[in-house]
Amino acid sequence: MKNHFDSIEQVKKLREIQALERLSPHAHIIKLLEVLYDGPTGRLALVFELMEMNMYEAIKGRPHYLPENRVKYYIYQLMKAIDHMHRNGIFHRDIKPENILLLDDTVKLADFGSCRGIYSKPPLTEYISTRWYRAPECLLTDGYYGYKMDIWGVGCVFFEVLSLFPLFPGD
Repeated sequence: MKNHFDSIEQVKKLREIQALERLSPHAHIIKLLEVLYDGPTGRLALVFELMEMNMYEAIKGRPHYLPENRVKYYIYQLMKAIDHMHRNGIFHRDIKPENILLLDDTVKLADFGSCRGIYSKPPLTEYISTRWYRAPECLLTDGYYGYKMDIWGVGCVFFEVLSLFPLFPGD
């Protein structure tokens, strides 16, 4: 997100804010509580509900696997969020453990800064999604990909949650 905004109208046009307003309320999508805009400085702060940690922090350095039932419950919740998002015409484009937040056993999807509309005309931005979770169509085409890339990202994330190492670690 850029550092300076000229007006509150410019802030309200941000894809992340529009997406979160469109998707709220949903049990598995992070809740945007407040948008703080300081006109004189052009600075912006987004205030979200408090979560305990992200999925990466939950698995980093673990000596033992997470229980399979818990992993199934996590993926179920994440897929509910993805389904809601796609039914509302939005795809995330950056599904990764750092964007999946946890509070107790509740999963919430966060960071909608890269999201796009499902019906956006290709080619889309070529460089999106974190490399380890990027779908083949993002790597092999010049911006011709779609909402199914979110499902690929979920698969990569949950391989990592189950195995405690990434499916495609890359340089």
